[in-house]
Amino acid sequence: MFDDDDPYLARVRAICGRFPGVSERVSHGRPTFRTAKIFVTYGGGTKGPAATRVRYDHSILVLPDEAERPALEQDERYYLPAYEGAYGWIGLDLARGGTTVAQVDWDEVFELVDASYRLVSPPRLVAEWDDLGQVPPSSG
Repeated sequence: MFDDDDPYLARVRAICGRFPGVSERVSHGRPTFRTAKIFVTYGGGTKGPAATRVRYDHSILVLPDEAERPALEQDERYYLPAYEGAYGWIGLDLARGGTTVAQVDWDEVFELVDASYRLVSPPRLVAEWDDLGQVPPSSG
């Protein structure tokens, strides 16, 4: 379901690897990034009859800040992922419409990952992250 040489995955790994206490594990055939719980899954798809399901192999699934959710749902790059969508998760298709790795807004990805990390990680790890003075990818 994924290729270790995938350049999108390499960038997601680099972002997630900056956060304290993170480990990567493959779950259900997809890379996941977690502390006490999963905060990012790489790759996803939609639910429904086989003819209407869509796979998004170059995407991330995150738990967004509730205040951001309405705006994200209006953006065509985002989708409601199968299974996790019912629990508030949202998917971002990184390769939407032929977008290359260089064209992805990695600062936006960082912000989504940061929000998801903060929502599911233990408070001590979030405090440690805050002490590090997190910087988006284009700035650091």
